Amino acid sequence: MPLTSSPSSSVPVALGAEFDRQVDVLLQTGYPAAAGLSPATFAARLQPLKARLADLDTGAWAPQGVVPFVLVIGPGLVPVDGAITRVERRGRRGFAVIDADDLAGFTPIDGVEVPAGDAHLIADVDLGFATRNVPPEAALPQIEDRDRSVLTIDEGVALVTQFPEAVAENAGFSLVGSRCGDRRVTALWISKGAPKLGWCWAGAPHTWLGSASCARRLGAED
Repeated sequence: MPLTSSPSSSVPVALGAEFDRQVDVLLQTGYPAAAGLSPATFAARLQPLKARLADLDTGAWAPQGVVPFVLVIGPGLVPVDGAITRVERRGRRGFAVIDADDLAGFTPIDGVEVPAGDAHLIADVDLGFATRNVPPEAALPQIEDRDRSVLTIDEGVALVTQFPEAVAENAGFSLVGSRCGDRRVTALWISKGAPKLGWCWAGAPHTWLGSASCARRLGAED
């Protein structure tokens, strides 16, 4: 996809259009009401992130298994237990098999620095094809050695909100960036046709499950 900049902005046109599409997805799926905001106020809170798209490396657009960027809503606006139910894939709604209180206990691991604020961007998102059948605890150092960062729960749910086909039958991904102090690692996969937020053991490999990562995170004021 060719990337050209707007005469009035350093943000490439294609990236700006994709940002607007992602905001619209959030509006259409009820995020403003879930956050207790009007649609206009909700959208306005996200706009400062659009300028950060100028900082992305746009040399390559979406190779296999890679998403250029995803707009992530923080749990301060919409907790993950509410966000997963707003995912829709082929007419089926997402769901979690971990209760809300338990989900709230999963927080970013050491080394995963999530920008402050209501929302942030994750860039160059890899779905983890290369780490399928690798236990999450073994995938973590492999990913860090590539100077990448494993995704948190909020980031994984944001990814499938915007790109529902990122998770497929027999092709899910772990969210190693969030832990709650035990051996569980949350993951997204398809169950009975619907996106499911569940968990697997940190030391257990699965042929259909990789570990998702991103190259960087950008906040509104980084």
